[in-house]
Amino acid sequence: MATEVFNSKSLAVQAQKKILGKMASKSIATALVDDTSSDVLDELYKVTKEFTQNKKEAEKIIKNLIKVVIKLVVLNRNNQFNEDEILLMEKFKKKFHQLAMTVVSFHQVDFTFDRNVLSKLLNDCRDMLHQIIDRHLTAKSHGRVNHVFNHFSDCEFLAALYNPFGPYKASLEKICNGVNKMLDDKNI
Repeated sequence: MATEVFNSKSLAVQAQKKILGKMASKSIATALVDDTSSDVLDELYKVTKEFTQNKKEAEKIIKNLIKVVIKLVVLNRNNQFNEDEILLMEKFKKKFHQLAMTVVSFHQVDFTFDRNVLSKLLNDCRDMLHQIIDRHLTAKSHGRVNHVFNHFSDCEFLAALYNPFGPYKASLEKICNGVNKMLDDKNI
């Protein structure tokens, strides 16, 4: 007969992930992220909605992004990552920092934008994130990661976003200003 071991910390972490995952909305995101991050999310929603021509899809992408971030924070704050995952998380942070710097650089320096470079950085981040969350989150969460990264790494989306004569020029400016501020504040 197997003995059941009750682990309240594990149960609490599961409950936090479940509750925060269900509550991922703009109001919760605003409570958990600073104004700059919120502004960047708003602009990402705006360009996604315009690009996809689908309000519901844009909302789902941003909601999935928020859910994944919240779950990562919960796992990290509750020390759920093993040594390998912690090392991978550090590698992910560096790669994400590189991605953020590239996003800004491509906007600030004329004629440097390369959709393939940006797409590859996003896909590298996605792959690392899958490894980090592999033993902690469900297949549904992995699907959310794919949904978010597949959209933002889409070369057609990136080309439209960075088109200097396109409809997203003002939004890209706001996104890059926000990302730049987050880099300056060491939030990325």
